[in-house]
Order: sequence, then C-alpha cells, then structure tokens
Amino acid sequence: MERHEIRFAGFGGQGLLLAGILLGKTAALYAGKQAAQTQSYGTEARGGASQCNVVIDDKEITYVGVVNPDVFVVMSQEAYDKLIGEVKVGGLVFYDSDLVKIKENPGWRQIPVSSTSSAKGLGRQMVANVVMLGAMVEGTKILDVDLVKACLKESVPQGTEELNLKAFDTGRSLFKP
Repeated sequence: MERHEIRFAGFGGQGLLLAGILLGKTAALYAGKQAAQTQSYGTEARGGASQCNVVIDDKEITYVGVVNPDVFVVMSQEAYDKLIGEVKVGGLVFYDSDLVKIKENPGWRQIPVSSTSSAKGLGRQMVANVVMLGAMVEGTKILDVDLVKACLKESVPQGTEELNLKAFDTGRSLFKP
C-alpha cells in the first residue's frame, strides 16, 4: 500500500476528530499498518474551524504532515473554501451535500454525501461524522470495512454501538461509484 493522506475538516463539534482517530486507530491496531494523526482547531473549538489529518502507510511514517491530501472529507463551507485548493490533483473529495456547495473542478472527484440529513433520519445528528466515515471508507477501500466496524464498536460510548454501526453502514450505502 502506498502512503495515503486524508484530511477531515469542518467546524468544531461535528466529530471529525473522532472520525480521524477511528481511521488511524483501525489502521494501526486492527490492520497492522503505520498511522499518524494530527489535529488543529480554532480557539473557539465548538463551532470554530477544525481539521484532522491522518497518514496511513505500510512503511514507517517519517513525516506526519498532510500538505496535499489524497482524500478530503469536508463538512462545512468555510473548510471547503479554505482548503479545497490543497487537495492533490486526482484526489477524492467527500463533502456533506447538506452543508457544502462545491465548485466544479475537473482536477478532483467530488462525491456528495448527505450525512447531516441521513444522521437526522437515524435520530441523532451527532453521528453525521460516522456517516461520512462510512462513505469515505467505502469509496476509497483504504481499510477493510469489517476492521473499521470492529474498531468503531469498541471505541464509541457504551450504548451507542448499534447507532454508530448503522450510521457507518448508511454512509457506505450513500457512496455511489
């Protein structure tokens, strides 16, 4: 496997940090890969800009930075407008179609995911991040779905396992090749 650089971005409180941690944790602890995760967020935290970067590789990771991500998962217009230009040519952009209006660009494949409305349909808007994670995992095949689900089940708060697994599978079903 080659090096994969993934950026999750949106605003604080959307759970994008958790999505990135789940991806990195699955890679490192369940799939036997090397993984590194970094994060940054505005001083406001909840409601302010935030991003989480994940690097996954089979080889030792000597640089944990993400400059030009292969995959961009975005859940706010501000993050899209600010960071879209950094996505690698040929990269994949998974965007929350309920919250983000994209600009057409032939350099990237931009994939709509109605994560916020889908999460509301499941009864808890707070799982929109897991819906996005499901779509991204399905669309990239970076990690085995069953490994991500096993990590998810063990990582979310007790009593929310089934809701989160349902959100993940909903996201997977929203990816259209």
